[in-house]
Amino acid sequence: MLLLRSPDPTLAEARSTTRRVARTFALACRLLPREVRDDVYRLYLVLRTLDDLVDEGGPDAEERVANVERWCDDGIARSPEAQLLGDLARRHVIPRQAMRDFCAGMRDDLAGAPIATEDELDGYCYRVAGTVGVVMAELLGVRERDVALPAAAALGMAMQRTNILRDIDEDRANGRVYLARETIERCGCTLDAGHREALLRDGIARADALYEQGVAGIDLLRCGRRAIAAAAAMYREILRQIEREGYGRRPGRAVVPRRRKLLVAARAPGARAAS
Repeated sequence: MLLLRSPDPTLAEARSTTRRVARTFALACRLLPREVRDDVYRLYLVLRTLDDLVDEGGPDAEERVANVERWCDDGIARSPEAQLLGDLARRHVIPRQAMRDFCAGMRDDLAGAPIATEDELDGYCYRVAGTVGVVMAELLGVRERDVALPAAAALGMAMQRTNILRDIDEDRANGRVYLARETIERCGCTLDAGHREALLRDGIARADALYEQGVAGIDLLRCGRRAIAAAAAMYREILRQIEREGYGRRPGRAVVPRRRKLLVAARAPGARAAS
């Protein structure tokens, strides 16, 4: 009798989590080469699980973050996330320092410290998202690492700044402000809808500069270039949507319709190039 291979429940969870909570990223993942796509889903599950535990105040959030930090030090898996990272590390380069820095970003969120300056915001964006760009780049493979990895970090930071600008109202409802206090004061804005145009213009300019730096490094990836170019273009379009909607004239998220996302992805520089 022919026995069917049992499905991998962790991979199934990783795929469904990506498609449920990261719709733009999930669209881009479809363009990844098959040989790395499932491992990208697995990596996303690790990062998203830690982020959700921290954001939702899970009672074991600090312990789960600490277990990944310990894995970075000694390679011993003491949690599901560390076990997944260990499995990925058997097939790919998983940069331990970048993962340590990501965990430091999770600790930033656990502490809830306010962000006073743009330098502090850049540091935070690197820890929670620039590191993700670095780990992703290493998983996909890079040429000219000293150029490719800073570009990958910049792209992750650009996406995080985009999240911050998109989610001002949602974050405030959760008692969080991720914009630099010095910039809010310099722009003479409040965070209320209709009173934050100067602040959003400033933030969009900073994010766009990071996108330029990040996109310039996509050609240095050994695979997955189409997917990353598409993801960058779709995420950057959120900034254009904020502009079209009047720079926060109304409360709530700026949402790019799916049809427009697909069009932007297809037109992204390099999106039709070899993977």
